[in-house]
Amino acid sequence: MNTYKLKYNYKLNMKILNYLSVLLLIFSPLSWGKPKITVTFDKLATGFTQVKIRNDTFESLACYVAIDGFKEKFQLRAKSSSPWITATDKRYNYQNFSTWCDYLETHPSYRNYRAY
Repeated sequence: MNTYKLKYNYKLNMKILNYLSVLLLIFSPLSWGKPKITVTFDKLATGFTQVKIRNDTFESLACYVAIDGFKEKFQLRAKSSSPWITATDKRYNYQNFSTWCDYLETHPSYRNYRAY
């Protein structure tokens, strides 16, 4: 009876391990595929909040910064930074900004926008 429980537990543990391994194989490459960027926020002496995105990869990126319906789209060259993008109202803070970057190869429509 004891050996049956050991075999059953071993099979159950192997099923769990196999399931977790498959999940790891599926989701790990997705996390590796995101470009490495650094988002920097600052507040001017006048009270306006601003944001800058730095590309830490050797690839060109398609990016945008959005705040309250305004969306600034641009390309970001390898190892470069965007200019400071400033909010239009003093009530906005860093939580009101939305930033996004992805590889330019996957978003060719961004080739029409300004490159920094």
